[in-house]
This record gives sequence, C-alpha cells and structure tokens, in this order.
Amino acid sequence: MATAAASPSLAGSPSFILNFSRLPSATCFTATTTTTPPPQFLGTKNMLKLKGLVVCLLIVAMDVAAGILGIQAEVAQNKVKHLRLWIFECRDPSHEAFKLAFGAAILLSVAHVLTNLLGGCMCVCSQEEFQRASPNRQLSMACLIFTWIILAVGLSTLVIGMISNNKPRASCGFTHHHFLSIGGILCFVHGLFSVAYYVSATAATDEN
Repeated sequence: MATAAASPSLAGSPSFILNFSRLPSATCFTATTTTTPPPQFLGTKNMLKLKGLVVCLLIVAMDVAAGILGIQAEVAQNKVKHLRLWIFECRDPSHEAFKLAFGAAILLSVAHVLTNLLGGCMCVCSQEEFQRASPNRQLSMACLIFTWIILAVGLSTLVIGMISNNKPRASCGFTHHHFLSIGGILCFVHGLFSVAYYVSATAATDEN
C-alpha cells in the first residue's frame, strides 16, 4: 500500500492520504464474436430444401401412379378370354388394359424427363474424369445410367403389352404374359433411382 503525507507547506491544512489499495484491479476481457447467417440466406436455404422435397415427392408420385396403372393393366388383360398352349396363346384384346398401359407409359416418360431437367446434366467424358469426380457426382452418374436402362426396359414392356391389346379382334401368337406387370414394377424401381439421382446431382452441384 502506497501512502503520501502532506508536505510542510501545507501545514495547517487538512492532511490527505492517497490510498491505492481500493483502486480496482486490472480486469481482462475476452471478446468473442459469433457469426450469424443473415435471414435472407436462411430463407433461401429453406426454400431450396422445400423445393427439393416437392420435386422428390412429385417424381415418386408419378412413378408410383405409373406402376399401379401397369399392374392394373395386367389384371384387366387377364380378365378377357384367352386360350394358351405352351408359348402360344389366343386372346381377345382388352381396351381397358390398353388405356391403363398407355397412361403408365406416359407417366413414366414424364417422370423421367422431369428428373433429367431438374437434376441437370452430369456429363463425364472419360473414365479418368469419372474417377477424379467427387463421390456425389459419381453416384449421380451411376443413378442416371440406371434410370435410362430402367426406362428403356420398362417402357418396352409396357409398349409390348399395349400392342397386344390394341387389335380389333382376337389374335394368336407368342404369349405376352406378365409384360404389363413387369413394366409396372420397373416404374417403382425407376422412382427410387430418379430420387437418388436428383438428390446426388443437387449435392454435387452445391459442392461446385
């Protein structure tokens, strides 16, 4: 404790003492800063998430509807009269099965086009470029290839079923058994790979 006494020249005046013990000690303050994203950024991010959810639900809904129509077309086809001998059969055409299969083919095609338009174009020109790509980009390319293969097979089976039911009278030929139901099942599979492609393609785009 430091003290100071009054000088002789101040004799007669009240003495004073300077007491430094009551002065506050030095205090250290640590400044912390937190970065908060602006409200506009959070709103845009939420809108993108909502858009992705709506797109996925729309694609799945169309593919599921196409699959249901394909299976219903198979059921309608089996209700008509037919005579089967080994791999040959004679059957009456089913106009209802034709309409259901046509609707399934349209929905499958629209779902595929929508997936490719909203997912964007993921082009890889060489195997070396594919190996250097990010995992999301590789997954999106694999899913895209599978969607095209499933589209080709599923649409072909639906078209074969449509042709067999688009005749004015009964006809005989090779059996087209279960083609429509196979096309319907492939519609469900197409929906799964389409959603996987859209999600991975969006993630790959965000990385860039």
